[in-house]
Amino acid sequence: MKLTIRCFPHSGRQEIEKIENSDSTTNYKVYLKSNPEDNKANIELLKMLKKHFKATSIKLIKGRTSRNKVVEIN
Repeated sequence: MKLTIRCFPHSGRQEIEKIENSDSTTNYKVYLKSNPEDNKANIELLKMLKKHFKATSIKLIKGRTSRNKVVEIN
């Protein structure tokens, strides 16, 4: 399953917000405490998603240096 995510690093909270679009697609907003330095925010994002979706593996497909990301969850 592929997810489109908008990240908000250094927001002071950890939260995953589901957003339903009019074209029946689902996006997520993820608020992270980590700074976007040295890949810390990406690591925090993957850990949060793994816990939230109870997944065994999560892979960052697009957006390593962007706030807009695409991840694949197995």
